[in-house]
Amino acid sequence: MEKIRISKLMAEQGLCSRREADSYIERGWVRVDGAVVSELGSKAYPNQKITLDRQAQRRQTARVTILLNKPVGYVSGQAEQGYRPAVSLITARSQYRADKAAQRFDPAHLRGLAPAGRLDIDSQGLLVLTQDGRIARQLINDDSEIEKEYLVRVEGKMAGNGLKLLNHGLSLDGKVLRPAHVSWQNEDQLRFILQEGKKRQIRRMCELVGLKVVGLKRVRMGRIVLGDLPPGQWRYLRDGERFI
Repeated sequence: MEKIRISKLMAEQGLCSRREADSYIERGWVRVDGAVVSELGSKAYPNQKITLDRQAQRRQTARVTILLNKPVGYVSGQAEQGYRPAVSLITARSQYRADKAAQRFDPAHLRGLAPAGRLDIDSQGLLVLTQDGRIARQLINDDSEIEKEYLVRVEGKMAGNGLKLLNHGLSLDGKVLRPAHVSWQNEDQLRFILQEGKKRQIRRMCELVGLKVVGLKRVRMGRIVLGDLPPGQWRYLRDGERFI
């Protein structure tokens, strides 16, 4: 059995992100089998027990995760081509009035806030922004099994075996897609449930079976649903709410 960088092990175990792990190690907040580790690049065996000191645990508890109903016309990440980033919608004025979380808006909650999963500029719905590397890893890691659910309005005539192919059998960028759950909701709307998120995946999948997407809305990520959160407004992920 080979030793692995402790920061990598911590990320794989869901303790924090690798960047956070390095920060905690530098501060002496990481223990391996009870012994403090403070040197970056240190390694351990995968079966050794890694724990965080209380200082690191308190820092993680203070980090926020925000659920935004992103409107069309905003980019998920950094501003581009004159379009505003979704994070610009996170203000005291746009916080959902029915938000039941204990927190109230603080500008410090914007520091390090990053989207955990893309929602392209032409799409709307649930966008998660977080300061917590553990949540980001849950949602966007390559091996994530968290479901993302979308309502998709389409135009055109689907190929005869199109629905079967949407569920399983399509490839993008030379790779076979994971099985999906796709069904008709009405004559012009499909429901997609995916466990992956390639760039513009749903739009490209639909094109492969003869359909054009004219509207796309993400309504769920894991156990978290968009619900009645109005477009352009946001709320905090509450204590006790979990994606898995």
